[in-house]
Amino acid sequence: MAPPNHFCLFSAIFLFLFLLSFPPTSAILPKVNIHLPNAKNPLPVTPSKLVKRVCKGDSIDRNFCLQVLTTPEAVAVKDPTQLGTLIMKLGAANGKATLDAYNEMIKKPDPPQTLKALNSCVEAYKYAIQSFKIVSTELVDDPMTANYDVSILAPEITNCDKALTDAKVEAPRLYDGNRFIKYYIAMGSQITSILEDQSKQNNY
Repeated sequence: MAPPNHFCLFSAIFLFLFLLSFPPTSAILPKVNIHLPNAKNPLPVTPSKLVKRVCKGDSIDRNFCLQVLTTPEAVAVKDPTQLGTLIMKLGAANGKATLDAYNEMIKKPDPPQTLKALNSCVEAYKYAIQSFKIVSTELVDDPMTANYDVSILAPEITNCDKALTDAKVEAPRLYDGNRFIKYYIAMGSQITSILEDQSKQNNY
């Protein structure tokens, strides 16, 4: 029978080798900074009236919207233009994170149909990210154009979803990313609609 100190040494070596047999977490799950709302969790802070107005839109996922827009930064915003800018910033950031996940997948040896689908999604995300940034500059002077520019992004992501499905791409993380960016697009459409109505009222 091995002395206790030898036994502990052998156990430590075995545990070390056992842990090394697992790949790092980042290899299993890309580090995508996407908000994952949980209806069971209480909101960080009480949402403002403006946030509630945005999140009650017909096409809005209310739980997601409230979780995203109940940060201290969002609640402190009282002006629709500032909130719109924040939504575009969040949408672009999440879009970039998902785009990075697509680019990682493209590096893998996949069939031509899969690569074609992934590349079409990459182009859709590049367009969406750029559009989020452009919309931020249109919020004050041209909310009608801003509303149009953010609303037309939804079909681009829908086409990406279809391409992935047709190519039988099995990547739940990518489908989740598509779903989340659609939420941001809907929130962007809602806030730009509010700004558009506000602009019309000011012109009367």
